[in-house]
Amino acid sequence: MTRIVFLGTPQSAVPTLERLAERFDVGLVVTQPDRPKGRSGTPTPPPVKMTAQNLGIEVAQPAKSSEIAKSISDNGDFDLGVVVAYGRILRPDVLALPRMGLLNVHFSLLPRWRGAAPVARALLAGDQMTGVTIIKIDEGLDTGPVLTAQAVDIGPSENAGELTDRLANLGARLIADVIPRYVSGDMVPVEQSDDGLEYADKVTPEDRPLDVEDSPDAFVNRVRALAPNPGATLEIDEERFKILGARVIGHDVPIGEWHEVDGQPVVGVEGGSVALLQVQPPGKRAMTGEEWLRGSRKARGVAR
Repeated sequence: MTRIVFLGTPQSAVPTLERLAERFDVGLVVTQPDRPKGRSGTPTPPPVKMTAQNLGIEVAQPAKSSEIAKSISDNGDFDLGVVVAYGRILRPDVLALPRMGLLNVHFSLLPRWRGAAPVARALLAGDQMTGVTIIKIDEGLDTGPVLTAQAVDIGPSENAGELTDRLANLGARLIADVIPRYVSGDMVPVEQSDDGLEYADKVTPEDRPLDVEDSPDAFVNRVRALAPNPGATLEIDEERFKILGARVIGHDVPIGEWHEVDGQPVVGVEGGSVALLQVQPPGKRAMTGEEWLRGSRKARGVAR
């Protein structure tokens, strides 16, 4: 049976780990160290670690990139590596360890959106289609040859969390089907083109603020791209809110103002208006726009 080392960290990597564990010998899981979480700062294991422990698979959590190769070699020989959102660039000494290299499950249709945040960047750009690509990892940034890819339409109201979940499940099915054919030599990677290349830079705090001078579509796309985490932000009546759901609406509200319209808070932006469907006021839980209005005791105000 093919012996695999799996490298991944967040929830989006869990479906692939679970699928591989059903069909192959996953001899080691490499994931990021436990990180502080919440107000208490208690170290919390990443989802992949918890899944691996439940499956009875050995876990390594190297703190530095230079330690990854030793973590793998200390656990024997591997036929193949599989990487899903691990969170670190892999050095040549790691790529050389598995007998048949490492395969990556990437959440875009490469070469569009090479890089750290392909789902968020696709939504920010207003893409109507994305997908999953399986590549053999080389020393570049998502530049390796392609084994297979599958496209999916992006739903008009789908946010990053929802789309990532869908792509994660698709990727798990694809990689499990690819591995036997790749290992047997029946599937040969094809060099990747640079046509249509775009880079998916990591989401930063500078990406979060919403701009009322954007178009309604661009405003909503930013909300979708950053929901549920870290969340786009908007200053409403001098308080910074997370905006977790929004849609374009056909009402005339002045730019930089919010009005109550049919029981919803509606913000005026450049060329139209946007209804705020889900908001999170500072220090409070996420709630619907209607719930927030009931507690605000206001029917209009400033948004910027």
